[in-house]
Amino acid sequence: METSAIAPPRVVVVEDDPTVRAAVERYLGANGYLVEAFGDGISAQRAVRADPPDVLIVDRMLPGISGDELARDARERSAVPIIMLTALGEVEQRIEGLETGADDYLVKPFALRELLLRVGALLRRSRAAAAPTREIVLGDFRLDPARRRVHVRGEEVPLAAREYELLAHLVQHDGEVLSRDDILREVWGWSFGEASTVTVHVRRLREKIEQDPRRPLHLLTEWGAGYRFSADGSGS
Repeated sequence: METSAIAPPRVVVVEDDPTVRAAVERYLGANGYLVEAFGDGISAQRAVRADPPDVLIVDRMLPGISGDELARDARERSAVPIIMLTALGEVEQRIEGLETGADDYLVKPFALRELLLRVGALLRRSRAAAAPTREIVLGDFRLDPARRRVHVRGEEVPLAAREYELLAHLVQHDGEVLSRDDILREVWGWSFGEASTVTVHVRRLREKIEQDPRRPLHLLTEWGAGYRFSADGSGS
């Protein structure tokens, strides 16, 4: 019997609520994904460390280790796209989840259809970003899209998947002012969403690429308009 040469995308779901976990597992499985579901952070951590999935879906509140800790550990070891599930709807709580390295979040209760769409969007962007293209050299910045690596002032700077995509987008629009809505649409693939998502990632990116994140010279805020990348580091 012939088998397909292309394996279905593998998704790891970590959710301690058995009803939610089973529903997500069934729905994603019925839509072509290979799903591994876990009810605690420790067993999920072992599985993700052994074989990083194509997408990781994590509840923030987990027994054993928290979803934040699991996401942070996964992010330190790979560029796996991460969706955080949270019952906490406050902006600060969502920001905390993003600061662990998550690329996206959904507040419970959520529609399974929306989760499916977000998983698909993350996969498309991850694959597109991984497609080999020509190296980008601009000022102190050198981006290697084929290996998703960034060098700043001659030193390699480790970036999470979404941080790399954000920086690449900004570098490719050097000197242009990009609104947070534009960035959400082009980098996250969202037609709607919290602008604070962009703010958090910009702050994290500044901490990695700027010599003094409090006085950025490359990743600039245009108050009331958005953000602008300056390759020459003039800050103007």
